[in-house]
Amino acid sequence: MPRPRGAAPVAYALTFTGLAGAYWPVVIAGLYGAGALIAPPTRPPAPEFPDASSRLETLRADFVTLREYPAEVDLPPGAAGRLVELTDLLDGLLAPGWVSEALATDPEGVHALARFVHQDIPESVDTFVRTRWWTRVAPGSEPPERHLKRQLDLLHREAEGPATGLCEAETRRRRTHTRYLEDRGL
Repeated sequence: MPRPRGAAPVAYALTFTGLAGAYWPVVIAGLYGAGALIAPPTRPPAPEFPDASSRLETLRADFVTLREYPAEVDLPPGAAGRLVELTDLLDGLLAPGWVSEALATDPEGVHALARFVHQDIPESVDTFVRTRWWTRVAPGSEPPERHLKRQLDLLHREAEGPATGLCEAETRRRRTHTRYLEDRGL
C-alpha cells in the first residue's frame, strides 16, 4: 500500500473529525491529488562508480601481470630493451604517490594507460610471437622483429604524452607559486 503523500493526512483528519461531511470522498481524493502534485517525487539514488584511485589500483595489479608476460617470450635485444623502457615509464606513472594522484584526475590519461596495459603491449608481443612462428614456416617475409620494435617505439612515444603533460602542469604550478610570492613582495 503506498504511503499517503502531501495533503492526504489532512484529508483523513478532516474526514475523521467530520468537517468534510458528505463530501468526504471528494475531499480525500482532491487533497491526495493536490499533495501528490505538490510533493517532490521520490528519486532513486544516483549510481556510485569507483573513483579514479580504485581504478588505478586495479590497473596496477593488471600491470604486474603484464610485466610477467613478456618475460616468458624470447624477444630480440632491441625490442626487449625498448619494452623495458616502456614498462619502466608506465611503472613510474602508475607508482603510488603524487604522480598517480595527479594522473587520476585525468580520465583520458587513465584510459590511455589502461589501453597500454590491457591491449596495446600484449597485442604487440603476441602478434610478434605468432608471426615469428609463421616466418620460420614461410621464410622471405618481412621480419616480425622490425614491426615489434616499431610498435614499441610508437607506444613509448604515446606513453610520454601523459608524463609530459604532468611535467608541464607541475612547471606551471611552480611558476604560478613563484609569481604569487613575488606579488606578495617577498
